[in-house]
Amino acid sequence: MRLTRRTLLGSAAAAAATTVLPAARARAQTPTIKLGVLTDLSGPYKDIGGPLAADAARLAVSEFAAKGFTVEVVQADHQNKPDIGAGIARQWFDRDGVDVILDVPNSGVSLAVSGVAKEKNKIFLVSNAATSDLTGSKCNANTIHWVYDTWMLAHSTGGALVKAGGDSWYFITADYAFGHALQRDTTQFVTAAGGKVLGASAYPFPGTSDFSSYLLQAQSSGAKVIGIANAGADTVNSIKQAKEFGITQTLAGLLVFISDVHGIGLETAQGLVVSSTFYWDLDNRKRAFADRLWAKVPNVRPGMGHAGNYSSTLHYLKTVTDLGVAAAKADGAATVARMKAIPTDDDAFGPGSIREDGRKLHPCFLFQVKKPSESTKPWDYYKLLATTPADEAFRPLKDGGCPLIKA
Repeated sequence: MRLTRRTLLGSAAAAAATTVLPAARARAQTPTIKLGVLTDLSGPYKDIGGPLAADAARLAVSEFAAKGFTVEVVQADHQNKPDIGAGIARQWFDRDGVDVILDVPNSGVSLAVSGVAKEKNKIFLVSNAATSDLTGSKCNANTIHWVYDTWMLAHSTGGALVKAGGDSWYFITADYAFGHALQRDTTQFVTAAGGKVLGASAYPFPGTSDFSSYLLQAQSSGAKVIGIANAGADTVNSIKQAKEFGITQTLAGLLVFISDVHGIGLETAQGLVVSSTFYWDLDNRKRAFADRLWAKVPNVRPGMGHAGNYSSTLHYLKTVTDLGVAAAKADGAATVARMKAIPTDDDAFGPGSIREDGRKLHPCFLFQVKKPSESTKPWDYYKLLATTPADEAFRPLKDGGCPLIKA
């Protein structure tokens, strides 16, 4: 055979193809699990969810080191609108190959996304929505509620303040599913303990930044406690403005995140009693997780919602490994059932479990915000008052009304 330049080039190309194609074919055949972090990137909940929610999920992915499959994380902004959130969920499930949706700070959006996950037989792992209806009347086999809920918050913060003498309340409430659920659940604890609710003001959400008229109504009610039934930037503004008006009644921040305390500042927030299922500086495991995230995203400490995205991502990936990728992708409800059967354990929450109604169980902590003189380092904001064990922290299974639970 006569060797020509064309022959040599052709032979080299063929050899290269022989070398490259198997590797490309192997990559093409490696299955991919796709996680969608649906969060608030631009509104009042961007600090409790936002970009750090996706960063926490990516940290879990990097630490899990999945074998036999790859993991991709995408994110989107639901703009605190249920129709937009549901639309993104449908597109992700139908067109973009997303297997599980994470985070979703906003109860109205979460209820909508939960319905889409059920319809499409996909998976929804909620870290940042509060309504207890997600494991109550609106529960389904495709949703797990991971971090906190309105019953837990009402039981912990509301119950503690009533015991301390706060037996008359006035609520300032975000006018959507979360705010009303939080007011409802707290009212149940107040009245069951012999207290009373003197009134409430519901304000438009989102879009309200001036809370002066609502605070003045609460002040004039004579209630001992003003229940702040909101979250994120609304909580920060409510508490700051209450201090500016010189309101002396006890302020009950019913859902307060560490980012809120950071935004308010210790001088104003000191003495505030808050409930949380996670505090970055509470023990060595939590500090280790927070420090690993800090290395990737410095100058901010995670709140309980961010911790939930890390924790739920890890447990989901463990379950995928246990089931196999094909089975996990084929049936969301079956995958959720397997997640419930496997005990949970991670640095953010420690050992835990997932109940039949989709309620993730772990302890709840009651904290008091430190005085400025008590804080010794950045983000050193809380001192522990009490711990409610996992089996007492959340609403009893029999009381939730979840249709998955047969009497």
